[in-house]
Amino acid sequence: MHKKLLEYIAATITLQKKDMAPIEKYFEPVLYPKNRILEEAGKVPVYLYYIVSGYLRLFHYNENGDEVTTHINCPPGFFTSYFNFINQTRAEENVECITDCELLRITKEDLDQLTAESDVMKDFSIHVFQQSITYNENRSKELATLTAEQRYMNLITHYPDILHNVPVQYIASFLGMKPESLSRIRRKLMNEHK
Repeated sequence: MHKKLLEYIAATITLQKKDMAPIEKYFEPVLYPKNRILEEAGKVPVYLYYIVSGYLRLFHYNENGDEVTTHINCPPGFFTSYFNFINQTRAEENVECITDCELLRITKEDLDQLTAESDVMKDFSIHVFQQSITYNENRSKELATLTAEQRYMNLITHYPDILHNVPVQYIASFLGMKPESLSRIRRKLMNEHK
């Protein structure tokens, strides 16, 4: 499992042999079944996860008790409630496995230790968090400016596998619409492409 993480890091930053052992030491491989809650709302997130395979989501319950999915992640990539993990504060969202997942996980304490020991990992961590901020800004902009259909088209253009691995109700919630609206959009697009 570590091989995929090392390849992911090496795609951004030059990794030397000496950089690899600490990464393998601190990232613990874990397997979880689908529907498992990894981090609970109301608690400080314990781990940052690297997704080797599988799909995760962040979700919370709104005032009506409905689930609201705020983030879905596809492999490869890192996943947690970032702000709360970094600041070690209570999260308002749950982290859940949508599918069976192969993950590598690291605690905040071990991540701090790893970045203190390795300049490469310090640089890479900054890169990951910058990506996260950029992603969240773009997502806010999309929700504010794009139509429901445009948001759906963007999603399937950039992450086509999501449709085969993530239930429609999670995708709809993530895109800020009701499942019925998403079904209508999908039917319309299918009819247009006949």
